Amino acid sequence: MANSQVVVSKNNTEIDKKWWKEAVIYQIYPRSFKDSNGDGIGDLQGIISKLDYLKSLGIDAIWLSPIYESPNDDNGYDISDYRNIMKDFGTMEDFDQLLKGMHDRGIKLVMDLVFNHSSDEHYWFQESKKSRDNKYRDYYYWWPAEKGTPPYRWSWFDVNSNAWKYDATTDSYYLHYFSKKQPDLNWNNAKVREELYDIMRFWLDKGVDGYRMDAFQFISKDPTFPELPKEIVGIPTEIIKYYGKGPKLHEYIQEMNREVLSNYPNVMSVSEGAGDSPEAALKFVDEDRKELNMAYHFESVDIGYNLKDFGLVKYKEIFSRYDETFKDKGWLSIFMANHDQPRMVSKFGNDTPEFREISSKMLSTFVMTMRGTSYYFQGDELGMSNIRFESIDDYNDVDTKNRYEFLKNNNGDLKAFLEDRKQTSRENGRTPFQWNSDKNAGFTTGKPWLKVNPNYTSINAEILEKDQNSTLNYFRKLVELRKKEPTLVYGTYTLLDKENPTVFAYQRELNGKKIVVLLNFSEKESMFTTDLNLKKAKVLLGNYKTPSCDGNLKPYESVILEIK
Repeated sequence: MANSQVVVSKNNTEIDKKWWKEAVIYQIYPRSFKDSNGDGIGDLQGIISKLDYLKSLGIDAIWLSPIYESPNDDNGYDISDYRNIMKDFGTMEDFDQLLKGMHDRGIKLVMDLVFNHSSDEHYWFQESKKSRDNKYRDYYYWWPAEKGTPPYRWSWFDVNSNAWKYDATTDSYYLHYFSKKQPDLNWNNAKVREELYDIMRFWLDKGVDGYRMDAFQFISKDPTFPELPKEIVGIPTEIIKYYGKGPKLHEYIQEMNREVLSNYPNVMSVSEGAGDSPEAALKFVDEDRKELNMAYHFESVDIGYNLKDFGLVKYKEIFSRYDETFKDKGWLSIFMANHDQPRMVSKFGNDTPEFREISSKMLSTFVMTMRGTSYYFQGDELGMSNIRFESIDDYNDVDTKNRYEFLKNNNGDLKAFLEDRKQTSRENGRTPFQWNSDKNAGFTTGKPWLKVNPNYTSINAEILEKDQNSTLNYFRKLVELRKKEPTLVYGTYTLLDKENPTVFAYQRELNGKKIVVLLNFSEKESMFTTDLNLKKAKVLLGNYKTPSCDGNLKPYESVILEIK
């Protein structure tokens, strides 16, 4: 894929061609991908052993969840040493071998950058809490107890949802938006920012190709911690929006661009979370502002229990609203799953035996044909589904365990909570990759760190490899089509049949070429209404052997048509 800035015409405007716009980015959650040494935990050598498989998918880049040294309170998103590899995953020599193996195969590496917080076992924090005059004290946010209880801040992973933790050593509270073992870094301290920029340079100089920036919209905080607006207290979604409006957020990102990113012009940068609206998201990636490359917003996955309950018309409106704001500048990510979400087919499709495979293909079609960079999570090419644990003992996730503990302490409905988690838990997406029908799905010879989904005997890469009509081979065809058709990357997006409650249809157009994508999100036949003449259309790809060309779509059917 070329890295040059060739421009194409679209609505009389010019768009730079970039590798990261054209890329299919595949996320690997290393703990669950492939174990090479039998300890039950996926590792770097495991990934190395599967590089040819990854190459065969046609993907362009891998987003690797954190592999840095960590005590694993939040599975690696609590970092104790940013310049070393977690022992569970291997060594720096393993990392160097992995990076070379990827680059030799034409695959780029995007690292996870966790800079909103560190681990409480990081040297900086260990020093910071020793005394109030320690030189690392202001690397974190501290509130002296003599000032009283600090103003309330909400926390994701705290048992009581309180982001302040009392520490007796210096009679002070420290801030943690996430778990108590993830203290927030003080970006208002210029020394902290320079330390973090130096870490970025360390990995970029090794040859990594980009960063996905974890919880990045929360890095800026008002150190006086004013009282939260009364109207948002008790409403986590509104508090999250409040967190994302730090006073110096964009100032710091622009500084990071000047100090680091601008010196590595071919590197990709994407922020997890991007404001509370399309307009706010655009600020992160408007080229004129010199901040980041790509926005990764959550509105399209924060839809509740499943898509059926949320409603397809509302879902279509989210994408159309963002596309309208980004149609002339900035760039978006398109995804339906990641390490913090349940399985794509279980949330947005239908994972019953009758429809799992066909709806999985339909969802993959959407991710590969919508305008924006495609992000795809490991195992979705197999149509992996939610495991739906029965007992709290099956869970490893700090989020689920602490919520359970809170309910238990407050006489909450534990049965109802566990029932809800069967559908919504992020550990549904973290079960080990299903390689074959051997014990533990070929993931490990030992005891896996998280249970393997029992359906691995029928849903695994080895079986699907042999079936030309499998979800795996359909995914490969989608990737190949996307690479052949620049219209699917740079073309305009126009929503069709807007109020249709079961069909998501849109047209992509570039330099006179028109491609129409029809997606039936229903288990019933659904009719697509249009003035377009579909009878003369050329079928580029469909998830049924006999694709529909008359707008009458079979259950969970997807069809990609070139309109003549």
